[in-house]
This record gives sequence, structure tokens and C-alpha cells, in this order.
Amino acid sequence: MNVLQRVRRVLASTLVIATIVLAAYWTFMFFVQRSLMYPRPPVAAGLSRPTDVQQVWIATPGGRVEAWYLPPVGAIRAAAPLLLFTHGNGELIDFWADAFAELPQWGVGVLLLEYPGYGRSEGVPSAASITAAIVGAYDWARTQPGIDPRRVVAYGRSLGGGAACALAARREVAALILESSFTSVADLARGFAVPGFLVRDRFDNLAVARAYGGPLLVLHGSQDEVIPVSHGRSLAAANPHSEFHLLPCGHNDCARPWPLIREFLSRHGLLDAAGGTSFSRT
Repeated sequence: MNVLQRVRRVLASTLVIATIVLAAYWTFMFFVQRSLMYPRPPVAAGLSRPTDVQQVWIATPGGRVEAWYLPPVGAIRAAAPLLLFTHGNGELIDFWADAFAELPQWGVGVLLLEYPGYGRSEGVPSAASITAAIVGAYDWARTQPGIDPRRVVAYGRSLGGGAACALAARREVAALILESSFTSVADLARGFAVPGFLVRDRFDNLAVARAYGGPLLVLHGSQDEVIPVSHGRSLAAANPHSEFHLLPCGHNDCARPWPLIREFLSRHGLLDAAGGTSFSRT
């Protein structure tokens, strides 16, 4: 056997081994992807529900899903706007009640939605079950007398951006806020050498951002080490009604961007000129 034949044989063997290893890796990732995508923290890691926060149960095909409602502060004379928030994949609604305590002072209600299979919620997390949960939460909110059905804003952080976009694709939301989110899970997967066709829960946020006709606010940490800032830039660039703001943080250490969000809501007529709805304190 000459040298050229030996080289060809080594290359062929190497290619076969590489193909087997890659196929094994793809197979592994296909079956474990939901475990990686939905790392549900234990309920014990959560915090107790504040006394002024109302527990709500949303009926879905997969079982009841929990939500926490933070009502506007004071005696509201008219139905108030609502911010429907969906959190990151390693979090619980328990972690967010204190962070959102400022918004009821503006006269804004807040609904913190849990994911199926997270916390005390029933079911199993997936794109389909999360979509069913957020659509159910939206439909519940629109029936409440204290909530203005014309001013429901979807706000998603990280994985929650996928839930918020899923809602915006199926229901009319007054505005869409995406923080530290991705263009799609398939795009993220390619960074791990996983082809898009293997992704089970795609959450194609870019397609929703491109088609969404309302005000879109995109926020992203300039040092985000989990979801590259290029995803946020692409989401904003896809929509002519969008605005994009860099936050001086990474992925999980961002201070709440309330001044930006308050100004955004006010500018688009979702708050009154003073930055809040008409209400009087008791």
C-alpha cells in the first residue's frame, strides 16, 4: 500500500468516526434538550407570596398553571393597563414579585405567569404548553373588570420572550417588550453544533417580531454571556416600529429597566401624560 492509499484510508476512518460521534451527539441532544431548556428550580428555592399579591389559577389542557397578580395601588376609577410577564427558564414567579412592586404605583397591574411544570403548576413545559398557558392568562385577564383589555402588554425575559412572542402571534397585545431574548431556539442551538431541524421547541421570535404591528421594545445586556447581543439587535432590526436599548449588564444581573419601560408605555399611550393611569390613593 502506497502512502496516498494510507492517507486516504486514515481520512476515511476519521470521517466515519467523526460521523458516528456527531450522530451520537445529535441523538443525545435531541433527547435531553428539554431537560436543558427547562431546568426547573425547586419550589423550596422560591419566596413566599406577598400578602398583597393575588394567586390566580389558569386552566390549560395540561392542567392548572399558577399566576400572581399585582393589582394597581389605590382606588382605580377606570380599568388599568396590565403587564403580563414571563420569566427566564431557570426562574420562578416567586423570584419576581418584589422586582415588580414599583409598577402598581404607576397604576399598572402586573400578572406574573408561571410555566407548566414549574413551581406549583401542573403539566410539562414545552412550547405548546407554555403557549397555551400564556394565551389562557391573557384571556383570563381580559375578563377582569379592573383590567383594560385594550392595554395588555406582553413582556418576556430570556425564554419568556418566546412566550411573549407566542402570545403576540395569537392575540392582540398593546405592546411587546423583549428583554435578553433570542431570535429563535434553532439559532441558539446552532451555536452548540445542533442543527435547527432537531429543535423541538423552536420559539421563532424573529418571525413574530417581523410581523408584529404594534410598538416593540427590545432590551439586551451588552455583556450577555448566554444569549449574544446580536439576537437582540436582529429582533429590533426586523421591525420598523421597534426601539432597541443596550443595558450595562450580562444576562442575569440586569437592573430592572423601569425608566425605559415607563417612558415607552407612556409614549405609546398606555399610561397617562404623568406616567400613570388615573387613580387616587386611599
